[in-house]
Amino acid sequence: MRQFLKNFALIAIGLIAGVTATIQLSATAQQGGQLPLDELRTLSNVFAQIKREYVEPIEDKQLLTDAVKGMVSSLDPHSTFLDKKDFAEMQEQTSGKFAGLGIEITSEDGVVKVLNPIEDSPAARAGLQAGDLITRLDDKPVRGMSLDKAVRTMRGTPGTKITLTVYRKSEERSFPVTITRAEIKVQSVKAKIVDNDIAWVRITSFQERTVPDLAKKLTDLANQNPKLKGVILDLRNNGGGLLQGAVGVAAAFLPADAVIVSTKGQAQDSKQVFNATPAMYRLSEPGDPLAGVPPIFKKLPMVVLVNAYSASASEIVAGALQDYKRATIIGKTTFGKGSVQTVRPLTNDSALKITTAYYYTPSGKSIQAFGIKPDIPVDQNKDGDPDDVLITREIDSEKHLRNKQSAEDKLIKDREERRLQELQRIEDKNAKKTPEEKEKDKNKKPVELGSADDFMLTQAVAFINGQPVKRSSSKLE
Repeated sequence: MRQFLKNFALIAIGLIAGVTATIQLSATAQQGGQLPLDELRTLSNVFAQIKREYVEPIEDKQLLTDAVKGMVSSLDPHSTFLDKKDFAEMQEQTSGKFAGLGIEITSEDGVVKVLNPIEDSPAARAGLQAGDLITRLDDKPVRGMSLDKAVRTMRGTPGTKITLTVYRKSEERSFPVTITRAEIKVQSVKAKIVDNDIAWVRITSFQERTVPDLAKKLTDLANQNPKLKGVILDLRNNGGGLLQGAVGVAAAFLPADAVIVSTKGQAQDSKQVFNATPAMYRLSEPGDPLAGVPPIFKKLPMVVLVNAYSASASEIVAGALQDYKRATIIGKTTFGKGSVQTVRPLTNDSALKITTAYYYTPSGKSIQAFGIKPDIPVDQNKDGDPDDVLITREIDSEKHLRNKQSAEDKLIKDREERRLQELQRIEDKNAKKTPEEKEKDKNKKPVELGSADDFMLTQAVAFINGQPVKRSSSKLE
């Protein structure tokens, strides 16, 4: 089984161009089946017509590569054709080190949307926020630019600069931000003790080192305070990463052999069940990376913090811990990316990242499009989160895969009705504010997760201490 997982590693990748991925090392087997000759003739005719009559000559390789990219990108938001550079960048990000600005992005309405500024990165230090829209890269408009090209443009040699034009919906304004590129080293696990005796562990993404790093952090926390009375697992703004990393994180808090997630797709090798066993989460090191974790973490009262930017691998962890009632989920409904992508090499310098399966929680529930709903909805800010109505999730993407378990059309209609109600409620509230209060709202800085001002974290602490929790008043929750 270990060799099978090594050769057929799957990725539970979060949303974006350029988040992490696992490389499938074996060559893609040719699938049998009759080719659609009429459609291939049409493709050939279009190719010939472009070659003969387009206003400027285009190289055959570029034309055919673009055709392949268009075919793959039309499937769903997470399938894409990878050229040599894309492939190398994906490997860099999986290792947790790459050069660039330090943002996770997706495409929205033809421009680039910031999903998450990586902590301690140039983008985070420059003040970029989740939800910001990037409309220009230096002097080049983003509209009409492929997401892959936007990623390449933002990457570059450490020390060089790029100016982004940013539109911030919450402030209804555009402004330039000049950022100096740097080598991005992502430390995916952070931890400390809060409120004297509660362990707080934040995972920013799921990488090759996440499980062993988590084991070390948990051991250090237990040694620091042997009388811990609770643990908070913070998955906010975590866009996903390696599926094996998610399995290992969940396994740290669940009984051995517990089912963490299952995957189902068309191909036989996409039908798998992942358990809390070392063979299912071990990647680069021999032995069991969780072997030294104190057993207290299997029993401590537990909270998982999530928000709209918790996606994919984060949802796997939250879904498993929720299904087993091992943890109480606090925060906001997650993104809703319940599909698995596999990277299959095509040639020496190209590969196909293709959606191969849906994933399911231990109880058999599909998270696709719907996300994980918190047991206790809580706002990030004490006075509410008005920007929530502007956040787009998987279900808002035009090409998203549909959830086959529920009446999705009804859910979309209901969500839109609640969104409009929430917009009206916020407008009514804002209409009563003084100019001074509006200016204060405009200048409010994003909350630093894990800080003393982190309201959602304070509510998680209150829950573990048996104190009342202030629930969200948002109609979206």
